[in-house]
Amino acid sequence: MWEALTADTGARISELLKEEGRAADFSVSFDGMLFDYSKTAMSKEARALLLSIAQSHRVEERRAAMFAGEKINETEGRAVLHTALRNLDGGPVEVDGQDVMPGVLETLARMEAFAADVREGRFTGAGGPITDVINIGIGGSHLGPEMGTRALSPYHDGPRCHFVSNVDGADIADCLAGLDPRTTLVIVASKTFTTIETMTNAETARAWMAKAVDDPAAQFAAVSSAEDKTADFGIAPERVFGFEDWVGGRYSMWGPIGLPLMLAIGPEDFRAFLKGGAAMDGHFRTAPAQENMPVMLALTGLWHSHACGFPTRAVLPYDQRLSRLPAYFQQLEMESNGKRVTMEGDALSEQSGPVVWGEPGTNGQHAFYQLIHQGTQVVPCEFMVAAKGHEPELTHHHDLLVANCLAQSEALMRGRTLAEARAQMETAGFEGDELERQAAHRVFPGNRPSTTLIYDRLTPRRLGQIVALYEHRVFVEGVILGINSFDQWGVELGKALAKEMAPILSGTEDGAGKDGSTRQLVAFVRGHTE
Repeated sequence: MWEALTADTGARISELLKEEGRAADFSVSFDGMLFDYSKTAMSKEARALLLSIAQSHRVEERRAAMFAGEKINETEGRAVLHTALRNLDGGPVEVDGQDVMPGVLETLARMEAFAADVREGRFTGAGGPITDVINIGIGGSHLGPEMGTRALSPYHDGPRCHFVSNVDGADIADCLAGLDPRTTLVIVASKTFTTIETMTNAETARAWMAKAVDDPAAQFAAVSSAEDKTADFGIAPERVFGFEDWVGGRYSMWGPIGLPLMLAIGPEDFRAFLKGGAAMDGHFRTAPAQENMPVMLALTGLWHSHACGFPTRAVLPYDQRLSRLPAYFQQLEMESNGKRVTMEGDALSEQSGPVVWGEPGTNGQHAFYQLIHQGTQVVPCEFMVAAKGHEPELTHHHDLLVANCLAQSEALMRGRTLAEARAQMETAGFEGDELERQAAHRVFPGNRPSTTLIYDRLTPRRLGQIVALYEHRVFVEGVILGINSFDQWGVELGKALAKEMAPILSGTEDGAGKDGSTRQLVAFVRGHTE
């Protein structure tokens, strides 16, 4: 379906920007945010074709089905309703004829009550009020709350929050070092309470706490739906917060998985975060496609990945507090749309989602931007920046940050011609062959695409909008690609083989059925551990 578009991918961005009104026409505004996709090679004709593709693939119909609680996660027979977790002012949301909103609101109220007790000193540890919180999870049970807690650090007025995810013992050892077990609360986040990495770390944390606390389980909470297993661990039911199977892990920070964020910033600001997500939901549901920010973000992404053939895209937040956002979006997009078959189980006839990566600016400018500007691969860049920061005494820092962000997108688009490079080298005193050689190194091809998401300030509401924006972008891209964005079977095989590998490494099994490479690696490990 991309053939009609590929013939239109050779436009020069700088020439397109000479069209009167292009910047405004190729932008979408919503509630304090502006998404500018004018610095791409997408023409009006290409955009019209992309919008027709979205219509022909029934994006609006599938969107309505998702919000209605239909089981659009067909391989697992589940609804997809993370949006219900932020539906604070909306109406009923039904799954199998039952309104789920009373349960959602009850769980939120329990979270808020517990967070208030911790923050106000009514819930204490053996040594007094809670000073530190450790969240133990992995994947969606880790990246979301860690990203959000870092992002909203100006709003922190609760206990310090720490995050452990890796089964590598170094992760939890470094986290526990320097903490007081008598004033530490541990949250174990695992829907099934069986995730091996999470439960291994939880047992280690409990053993650490038991050295100083008579009843360590009294300082544990759980985000889990496996109440029998949390009870076996010793966690009281009032400190267990569950969520339904219609909330996928990478979409779960809006509910109990976001408990550490609520503990850090408080229930009121957490509700502002939820309301930001809900506002984006309303915009996504009602705005016409060309004025719909998630739809146009998705179509721009597909334009780059499928019409232009660019295999990666870089997420580049110019905000140090969003340092974990690229990793969060990496999981959101690559776990959702990194598939090889259609919803019907047929092999994809085209590429699935692109590789997503990135780092915050300005650090990246002194690292990988070299390849983005002058390398042979074209990397579409997705910049994001706030118009103002949270430190009025450091406004000059923020002004420089914004200047760098806007300059990078301009530089990618403009480039530098050989003639311009020659003139620069002539001014520097070079001549002849050396001038030509030096000039060649300073040519920037330009015509490198980028988008910019700019907003007033990074607040809880704005963060909610940004996360929901990208969630819906993933949904739209998945619908158009014809895949299920809400399962993740690709993570299963390696986990199953890891369980097989453990007894081989310990020597209780010989591993005779393994391939030669794996046997060699096992032998090396055993030779250094026995």
